[in-house]
Amino acid sequence: MKSLILIFIIAPVVFAQPEAIEIPLWANGAPGFEEFKDEPEKAKDWWIKNIHNPSITAYLADPAIATGTAIIIAPGGGHKELVYNPEGRDAAKFLNSIGVSAFALKYRLAKEEGSPYTLNEHVSQDVHRAMRLVRSKADQFNIDKKRIGIMGFSAGGEVAALVAYDDDRKHPEAENQIDRQSARPDFQILIYPGGLFIPDSIPAYAPPAFLLVAMDDPWCLDSSMEIFKKYKEAGLSIEAHFYAQGKHAFNMGDRSKLISINSWPQRLADWLKDNGHLGRMEN
Repeated sequence: MKSLILIFIIAPVVFAQPEAIEIPLWANGAPGFEEFKDEPEKAKDWWIKNIHNPSITAYLADPAIATGTAIIIAPGGGHKELVYNPEGRDAAKFLNSIGVSAFALKYRLAKEEGSPYTLNEHVSQDVHRAMRLVRSKADQFNIDKKRIGIMGFSAGGEVAALVAYDDDRKHPEAENQIDRQSARPDFQILIYPGGLFIPDSIPAYAPPAFLLVAMDDPWCLDSSMEIFKKYKEAGLSIEAHFYAQGKHAFNMGDRSKLISINSWPQRLADWLKDNGHLGRMEN
């Protein structure tokens, strides 16, 4: 009698990637600059410039693995451009892979040639509005209002600082329900962050932080060490990774030949898990 051998091929599980959805921070354009709302952005390869209608692009985690955690991502670029694809889109896709919904922020560029914007006023306005907008749509996005963080690369780390160290509570008297939300992040992720807006001392309400930089970074090592030192002095929670090599702008690690840099996103995933951000959201 011949034996019948059945071979089962089990395909790997592939989660559907929802399409990215771009959402303007203000429906009618940025306050005071509404006439520039429809001026087109300039994009080439990895960068975007000429941002006059600031927005978030929502990359929502697949419901099958979604944790309820959300992160607003501020790409770098020296406030002259946005390194949008490597430090916005690619970061969002990694976060999606671990069940985190991500929102890539296009903020106005205060140091672009001819820019009418300032960091203290307009960029701050953008990141505060982004935090409030995401919180206001928590139910729609299936995220937890108490697990919304901010992630900043290089100059984006300075954008993160504008909300991380600002005692911005809810504003119940605001006319718009979006503006009634708190803009304070529940945690912050700083990847080779710049040094602007670091306070003399880290306030007690500052969120827990994850910090990562290379020791041979010519621009952001000193600011990273300053943040770490001040968090330690304040007795606040921070996990820091100082890599021996890597220089600056290694993005999500895939551009580097260094194994340690290639795998740095896993350190972030570990930290998020250890801090309870990768558990499923309670209904």
